[in-house]
Amino acid sequence: MLKNLAIVLLAAGVVALPFVFHRAPPQGEWRPGDPELIVVTPHNEAIRQEFAEGFSAWHHERYGKPVRVDWRVIGGTTEIMRYLAAEYGASARRFLRAQGHDWPANGAEIIFAAKPAPDGETLWRAFRASDAPDEISCQMDVFFGGGEYDHQKAQRQGLTVPAWKGGPPAGLFEDAEGRVLIPKAVNGEVWRGEAFYGTVLSAFGICYNKDRLADLGIAAPPRTWEDLADARYFGQLALADPTKSGSVAKAFEMIVHAQCAKAVAAAGFTREAIAAHEAAVKDAPPAYHAAIEQGWVDGVNLLRRIGANALYFSDSSSKVPVDVSMGVAAAGIAIDFMGRFQSEMSTPHGQEPVMEYVNPEAGSSMTADPLSLLRGAPSRELAVRFIEFVLGEDGQKLWNYKAGAPGGPRRFALRRLPIRRDFYPSADPVQHAIAEARREHLSDPLLQPDVDAYRLAEAFRYEPRWTTAHFGIQRDLVRCMCMDSAEELTAAWAVILRNGGPGANPEAMRHLEALPDAPLPLTWESAVGGYAKVPRMDILREWTAFFRRQYRIAEQEASKK
Repeated sequence: MLKNLAIVLLAAGVVALPFVFHRAPPQGEWRPGDPELIVVTPHNEAIRQEFAEGFSAWHHERYGKPVRVDWRVIGGTTEIMRYLAAEYGASARRFLRAQGHDWPANGAEIIFAAKPAPDGETLWRAFRASDAPDEISCQMDVFFGGGEYDHQKAQRQGLTVPAWKGGPPAGLFEDAEGRVLIPKAVNGEVWRGEAFYGTVLSAFGICYNKDRLADLGIAAPPRTWEDLADARYFGQLALADPTKSGSVAKAFEMIVHAQCAKAVAAAGFTREAIAAHEAAVKDAPPAYHAAIEQGWVDGVNLLRRIGANALYFSDSSSKVPVDVSMGVAAAGIAIDFMGRFQSEMSTPHGQEPVMEYVNPEAGSSMTADPLSLLRGAPSRELAVRFIEFVLGEDGQKLWNYKAGAPGGPRRFALRRLPIRRDFYPSADPVQHAIAEARREHLSDPLLQPDVDAYRLAEAFRYEPRWTTAHFGIQRDLVRCMCMDSAEELTAAWAVILRNGGPGANPEAMRHLEALPDAPLPLTWESAVGGYAKVPRMDILREWTAFFRRQYRIAEQEASKK
């Protein structure tokens, strides 16, 4: 009896322990019933953690309740866009059919079109008129991160909606005196639109391992995209798959765009002349159009030579700088903040960096990573508050303040470039004074010329017509040209290099650098106009077969020497 009583008392004590030692949660800790925000993002864990904690604290201070951020990490931006399209297509089909609308086999194509088709206008407008979670929704609130291209596409397809009905709140994009805090566009790059808002800036460049370069006998580190096509980098470059990441695809677009700029300049066209011709394209001389076409072909072939030097194409863009820092690869193409971050992380205390990152000369524009409000957001008001937090001073500090600095991140220095103008040097004394006051808290020297995002943005003029419409087709071109035919490409390139290089093998190079002639001849013009009418799988199949065949012929030609 006593034994049984002791067992009961012991069990009761065990059950009671959590209540005896339980402490009330600290002020600001989220509890069931408090607001919850659902965010889909390609951002890494450090960014997710800092912005979740920062927003929760900011919201608690202003609205009296903390917020739990439910992050949905599906993959890269490409995977996110595919997921959103599938979810909205299915949701629209269910809702619109229930409303009495006919849903044809191409219903998703109709509602996602940029403009209504004559035979589908009613369905298109019905989709765009809905913005409620119980109607058409993906049951998520915010799309945070990724490149401008995908957010622009999401806006065009109607997946996202403007955050504010009557315009943004005062002090967000301009201060009280009208000073611009977040521009709409800079030097050709769009930083915010009607339904997407740039939050942080990125450039694209080269990371390289100094010890590995010395092993290869390369005295001068790479400074231009062309340097990566050097024969000494054969089998030494770490690259990422542009079909898996919008940011990587943007980096590859920069390579092509830089070659277009070089060809246009070589043809004698000044920046002023380019602006005039782009404003009146139909009146531009034939030589101008020919220069763009030649630059595009040069850029594609530069991508091919860089791809021929590749050690691998990774599914993850973050793997590239890590492997370069470890010496697995000698160099690679990286997003600026990933390159700088890994350089710092891989440098032993008190020693010189083993890995460096460099923005290529005249090689990259400054692009924005936006966030957007999703159509039918379950917590719309909360989502708008999140957007205002990220774009405001409190959210912007998280991008580049030191960990533990006042107003900065708690654990991780994110090492990214804020988009707000008042973080950088300025001719305006008020904005410059604000930037100077922040200097001591910054992780990166944002006021130095080689890091000043606004100075770098002004140094590279982006002409959207040259390569923007080619963005998607260039992704597939790299896949077929460099990845799916990698074995044949590297084999041909190896023989060409072994037998004197490109200059000594003109016939082999003619085959190596040939562009597809099926389903139709590939040119700068047909890449946009003609190929838009060809099913994507047909393109991939035809192109891969073409490149494999051409590379085998190139190898045979080079072997004759």
